[in-house]
Amino acid sequence: MTFDELARHPGPASAFFLERETRGDADARDALLAKMAERLAAMRDSVDRGLTNDAKSRTGMVGWNAKGLHQAADLLDAPLLKRVQAYAMAVNEENARMGRIVAAPTAGSAGTLPGALFGVADHLGRSDEELILPLITAAGFGEIISETMFIAGASGGCGAEIGPSASMAAAAITELLGGDAHAAVHAGSLALMNTIGLVCDPVGGYVEVPCVSRNAFYSVHAVAAAQLALAGLESFIPPDEVVGAMASVGRMLPPELRETGEGGVADTPTGRRIALEMAK
Repeated sequence: MTFDELARHPGPASAFFLERETRGDADARDALLAKMAERLAAMRDSVDRGLTNDAKSRTGMVGWNAKGLHQAADLLDAPLLKRVQAYAMAVNEENARMGRIVAAPTAGSAGTLPGALFGVADHLGRSDEELILPLITAAGFGEIISETMFIAGASGGCGAEIGPSASMAAAAITELLGGDAHAAVHAGSLALMNTIGLVCDPVGGYVEVPCVSRNAFYSVHAVAAAQLALAGLESFIPPDEVVGAMASVGRMLPPELRETGEGGVADTPTGRRIALEMAK
């Protein structure tokens, strides 16, 4: 399965993935939709819990950010921006507190998709039921990317985690807002292209800093990619080639920048001090 093949599909991307997964079997289709509705509900629950909980994680590095942002004054008068970021951090802080989340596609990048998708939907007054098909599109995008590169920071840095999650989110939002498969493919490609080379540098080896705020930033990134694609902008580099470039660059990263906690902000004096404290 390739993005080029998907882009030629005349309708929404979710229709392509549903047909591919169920082969026209009505019972299989109903089961898949029910499963995605269940996943969506779990995502919504993690957002809601994260927005009302300010308990610190075990390390004490995160835990209060999502609630604080959600309740803060909107000084920029940009409710969508604030909502998307707060929702994304809510999920990742729940993960840091060992709460139940949906890895989408990984635990470290779990906030980007629900943050962006629920944030846009709530901003526009769209129901959660309307998000089931876009979520199928997101899952399909993750599957295509995973056929070229392991979706894991240890394989290709954070570009191999937050990159696919941003791509999935951008495609899902594009479909939610009426974009066809062609537009979704280019939204996903634009989002992925602009995460290439991002390092994975968790302080102390914990998926907290900079992971929580990184999801907040890239949930907004996904919304921007969807907006560009819906306005007719396309990825100049063919999307399948973008995936290949992401994989190639990820493999070039030294081990210190691939989830080992030995480079980037994890290797700062403060990062090293925290790692030693946690080791005790």
